[in-house]
Amino acid sequence: NSPAMHEVYETVRQVAPARTTVLVEGESGTGKELVAHAIHRLSPRARGPYVAVHCAALSPTLLESELFGHEKGSFTGATERRRGRFELADGGTLFLDEIGEIEPATQVKILRVLEERKFERVGGQETVEADVRLITATNRDLKKMVEEGKFREDLYYRLFVVAIKLPPLRDREGDLPLLIQHFVTEFAKENFKKLDGITPDAVAALSAYRWPGNARELRNVVERMVVLSRGDRLTVRDIPAAIRTELPADMAGAVPKGGALSLEDSERTMIVRALRNHDGNVTKAAVDLGISRRTLHRKLNEYGLRETKAG
Repeated sequence: NSPAMHEVYETVRQVAPARTTVLVEGESGTGKELVAHAIHRLSPRARGPYVAVHCAALSPTLLESELFGHEKGSFTGATERRRGRFELADGGTLFLDEIGEIEPATQVKILRVLEERKFERVGGQETVEADVRLITATNRDLKKMVEEGKFREDLYYRLFVVAIKLPPLRDREGDLPLLIQHFVTEFAKENFKKLDGITPDAVAALSAYRWPGNARELRNVVERMVVLSRGDRLTVRDIPAAIRTELPADMAGAVPKGGALSLEDSERTMIVRALRNHDGNVTKAAVDLGISRRTLHRKLNEYGLRETKAG
C-alpha cells in the first residue's frame, strides 16, 4: 500500500512490454529479483526462458564461462562444450544480480552483447547470436564506481536506460502489518502450525524495528517465530531476543494482550491509531500510514469508521 511501492509497480507495468534494459537498485533484501520476475512475466517474452545469475557468487573466470559458455578443452575440466546463460536465455530474459561485482574484462563482453547481440564462447571462435532482454540489479552505487574507475562508463549508460529504485523496508511503514500477516500465514501453513494469528503488541513491536536486512530479514524472523511458537498465536515473547534488544523498552518488555490479529484487524487497528494521533485528520493519517488519501477513505468505509475531521 505504500506510495513508494505503488510507484515501483507502475514503472514495472510501463517498462515490461519494451525490450530495453532495466537496472534495479536497492539495499540487500528489498526484493530486486522479484521485480525482475515481474517484468519478465508481464512482458511479451513471458513464454520464453527466465535465467538468473548471481554474479557475486562466482569467480571472474567461472562467471565468464557461466555467461558465455565454453568450448571443449578451453580450460582444465572443460570436457565438453557448454552453452552459457546468454544462449540459454535466448528469446527470454537474463537477470544479472550484483552487476557491480563483474570484472572489467567481462563488462566489455556484456557491452558487446547489448550492442550487437553477439559473443563467442570461452576458447571458441564461432560467433553466437542471442536475442536476450537484460535486467540487472545492484546494491552498490554504480555511478560512484564509474567515477572511481571501477565500472565502465559506457556499460553503465547502457544498463541505466530505465532504473527502478526499491525503497528499504524502513521507508514502507504502512506495508509492515500486511507483510507480517502474509509471512505468518505462509509459514504456519508450510510448517503445519495451527496459529490464529499475531497479537497487536507483536505487530507494533515488529513495526518499530528498523529492519536493516529489509523484507528478507523480516521473512526470516517471522519464519523463526512461527516454527518456535508454543501458543496458538504469536506474541512479543516470540520475537527473537536480538530484535527485542533493539526496540524501545516499553515494546521489548510488553506483555501480550488480547486475541489474535487478523489482516483486517491489523489494518483497522493501525488506521484507528493513526487517526487518533492526528485528531482525525485523514490527510495526515494517510501520510503516517504510507497510503493514499483515497485508499484511506475506502478503508474507512470498509471498516465502518467515521471521519471526525476533514483532511
